[in-house]
Amino acid sequence: MIPSAFDLAGRTALITGAAGLLGAQHARALAEIGARVVIADLDLAAARDVAATIEREFERAHILPLLLDVSNQTSVAAAQEFFEAQGGVDVLVNNAAIDPKVTPQGGIGERSRVENFSLEQWDRELAVGLTGAFLCSQAFGTAMARRGRGVILNIASDLSVIAPDQRLYRKPNTPDDEQPVKPVTYSVIKTGLIGMTRYLGAYWAGAGVRVNALSPGGVANGQPDEFVTRLTALIPIGRMARLDEYRSAVQFLCSDASAYMTGQNIVIDGGRSIL
Repeated sequence: MIPSAFDLAGRTALITGAAGLLGAQHARALAEIGARVVIADLDLAAARDVAATIEREFERAHILPLLLDVSNQTSVAAAQEFFEAQGGVDVLVNNAAIDPKVTPQGGIGERSRVENFSLEQWDRELAVGLTGAFLCSQAFGTAMARRGRGVILNIASDLSVIAPDQRLYRKPNTPDDEQPVKPVTYSVIKTGLIGMTRYLGAYWAGAGVRVNALSPGGVANGQPDEFVTRLTALIPIGRMARLDEYRSAVQFLCSDASAYMTGQNIVIDGGRSIL
């Protein structure tokens, strides 16, 4: 039985970038507590696959895949109007982002360095991770404020409160000026999301719309052993997060269980940011 404060039965939750690694976990979290979950993603085929998987996992789950380009104001407005005609979106999770991953095949190259970082890449990544979150918050949050109720959750990162440790990405036998790094855009976007969380939390506080952020640490997902060893040495708990380990926090932040919280950033990173 779902505790009443966590129960989202009868409410619609839209998650952007929901076909991705953590987006799908956020969708599972909200489906588990009764929400009608919209799997919004630029990759509709992937969104459909995630929706079908979650429907198999959770009995009576109501999951809807949606093609959505968060960086396109027309796409966002069309989605908002579509759901408004059905009673509106009650919970918005701004999760969409472009994030180069560390994989056994690589994923972060020398072009990530500030000296080589192109304006085109800067614009593209900010358009999705920060402008997209603003456009979705503007459209869906404004509608929530008119109705007098709603929740926005911005998915940030532990790198919203600390700088990336670029030693994690170093490659042997590679000159310093060619070493891969975590791109500057990632820190800028995630830090910007926290600023937007505080701003909108105060802006809509009197309208019944709560806005909070979740800043997760790294999730174990088949990264190279050397990278994992380096990263876990920086984490007091001594390991990376499990894939499903943020679900309860998402449930708390998106439900009435957090009814007295707004404008806050919850950091869950195994203690890395406290050192």
